[in-house]
Amino acid sequence: MKTELTPALIIEDDPSWQGILTEILVDSGFSVDVVDHLSAALEKIHTTPYQLALVDLSLAGQNHHNQDGLIILKTIQQRAPACITILLTGYANVELAVSVIQEYGAYTCLRKETFRRAEFRQILAQALLKGKAADLKTNPSKPQDDMAQQQLADFPQHSATQGSALVVEDDAGWRSLLADLLIEAGYKVYVSSSYGEGLGLIKRERFKLAVADISLASSVSPIKNQDGMLLLSATRQANIPTIIVSGSADTTLINQAFLEQSVFAFLEKQSFDRQTFIQTALQPQVNAPKIDNLTERETEVLAHIARGMSNKEIATAMYITINTVKRHLKSIFEKINVNSRAGASAYAIREGLETRD
Repeated sequence: MKTELTPALIIEDDPSWQGILTEILVDSGFSVDVVDHLSAALEKIHTTPYQLALVDLSLAGQNHHNQDGLIILKTIQQRAPACITILLTGYANVELAVSVIQEYGAYTCLRKETFRRAEFRQILAQALLKGKAADLKTNPSKPQDDMAQQQLADFPQHSATQGSALVVEDDAGWRSLLADLLIEAGYKVYVSSSYGEGLGLIKRERFKLAVADISLASSVSPIKNQDGMLLLSATRQANIPTIIVSGSADTTLINQAFLEQSVFAFLEKQSFDRQTFIQTALQPQVNAPKIDNLTERETEVLAHIARGMSNKEIATAMYITINTVKRHLKSIFEKINVNSRAGASAYAIREGLETRD
């Protein structure tokens, strides 16, 4: 038997947000209509019995004084009270959030700059459960629709099985999107909006992957901006596989990134595909040299390297000759795919060897 989709309306004038919201709703079992201005929204509300409406506060581009979304919320409240409404805006404050919930009947008010896909999916499922419960109170003879319960049960509980990942992106929307997808892929995610913040995280944490925009707004040199390349240099020195996600990088920078830095993939924002990104983000883990490939003695040498010990100090600690240390290092370099002592040290630190007994 064909499953009946839940009808939903997206009222949003930004094409990128239209795409993001549509993708999430379709994946969650909704049939979706999209409109981008007030009159079209009012017409849809009058003609179609929607169970969910996602409403942008401002439907006039960058005019943050526009609040057509409130008119739409009030209309839905009056004409379709069973429809669950969620307001999205880039201009939210506490007063607005309280107002749309208490006066306009919205389920919640979400800020676009802190939007997280995973959290949004859970909010959708919880909102539908609330709506179904209210519907059963007013229509006790109506059979229970278990779609909302199933959506909540199916909500993915992601654990950080892939290690830590760093996202360095100056656009809040893209930063949130990339972080959510990496969480979905199994990473523990750290985010930053600039080279300076990203560098600090690289110094403090151990990352299995970095995702960066090569065209970062500069926090170091706004006139001659090299922050993106400086960040890639930092990920290379730390031996962190890096994905570039960018919408404006020129071919010279891209070629330089692949030839000189630790970049293994470049994805364009204009043709960005969620599944392709997740698959790419998992490649370093599939292809990464395994610590298990090392012998016990090689692992011990590598741990000493991570602690900053010289060949002579390693030889003394392990009761072997310096030449034996050098032979171990040559084998280690080949097995973990590095070509320098610094690269080996970064790999060892990332694997936690410097604290291993």
